[in-house]
Amino acid sequence: MTSHSLSLGRFPVSEPGRCPPIVQRHILAAAACGVTSFIERQGGRADRVLRRAGVDERSLDQPTLPLDLGSYVAMMEAAAEDTGNDNFGLLYGRQFQPEMLGLIGSIALASPTLGAALDNLARLFPFHQQATETRFCRDGDLLRLEYRILDGRVVERRQDAELTMGMFANVVRACLGPGWMPEEVQFEHARPEGWRQHEAVFDAPAHFGQRTNALIMRNRDLDRRMPGGDLGRLTELSDRLIRIARDTGPPGLLDRVKTEIRARLPEGCPYVEQVADSLGIARWTLQRRLADEGLAFSDLVEQVRRDLATIYVRQRHVPVADIAFLLGYSEVSAFSRAFRRWYGLSPNALRARAPKAVN
Repeated sequence: MTSHSLSLGRFPVSEPGRCPPIVQRHILAAAACGVTSFIERQGGRADRVLRRAGVDERSLDQPTLPLDLGSYVAMMEAAAEDTGNDNFGLLYGRQFQPEMLGLIGSIALASPTLGAALDNLARLFPFHQQATETRFCRDGDLLRLEYRILDGRVVERRQDAELTMGMFANVVRACLGPGWMPEEVQFEHARPEGWRQHEAVFDAPAHFGQRTNALIMRNRDLDRRMPGGDLGRLTELSDRLIRIARDTGPPGLLDRVKTEIRARLPEGCPYVEQVADSLGIARWTLQRRLADEGLAFSDLVEQVRRDLATIYVRQRHVPVADIAFLLGYSEVSAFSRAFRRWYGLSPNALRARAPKAVN
């Protein structure tokens, strides 16, 4: 296993085995509506944030222009750091109304009922944002509106998850009123230091380290009419979105495997049988296809753990024992040994050497 060089800020990320060709995934620029002014209001420098993320500010003025998904997510992470507001994405999403979201927001608003709006949002969101999984489904007596990025390049994505949950909540509020709140909200990332603000924003319990990001809501009001429902406009907008996006940027095998590994880590080290079953293929087929890429399943587990560890260790409020749990280790000592193998020193030693590392 190739070792990483030590960095006290952002950690390098490398791929084991052969490097697959890089395929760009896109998000329509409407998703960044008003972001530069919001950065400035939060005390940051928008030009500095965009430059760091590699986003051309001129592209943000064209709602249907595709932006690189990785650069968009990196822009939100950079905005949180530049403004000094660790909950930047949470607050940006809270004020993000459906009409700001361009075609996909207009599709939700033009749907005849709330249930249709959420169905259409989940079904068509991957055309607005490629390499993304969105589902609207029943969970016993409750409903779940789920969201996760499937692009394996996008590892650090907390700000995006929080702003997207806020955007989704505002779709429901467009029908049920500004006082609507979910039963709970779930996030795949570790609990941030300012997590109580999440519960205040959603007026609901917030749970972290989950398989996916999700709004949990009561199974009711789905037949409530959307105020701006218009079937003709809905059809026109849906066709236009699909025509512009062309496809959903379906992820390749490695991205899909890493996504399933990441989702299962808080439950323990995942087995290849579990991941193969979730992908709908036989275990031996998955192992053979990975071998064709010069990889073993254990290589990908190691890579996902390492990539997430570089994020969690910078979050100094998260105890090392909690990081070990989030990465599927049964013992802290096992995580510490793995981290030492990757970086040449323990997690606590790295934190001691990087007192200015940001959360």
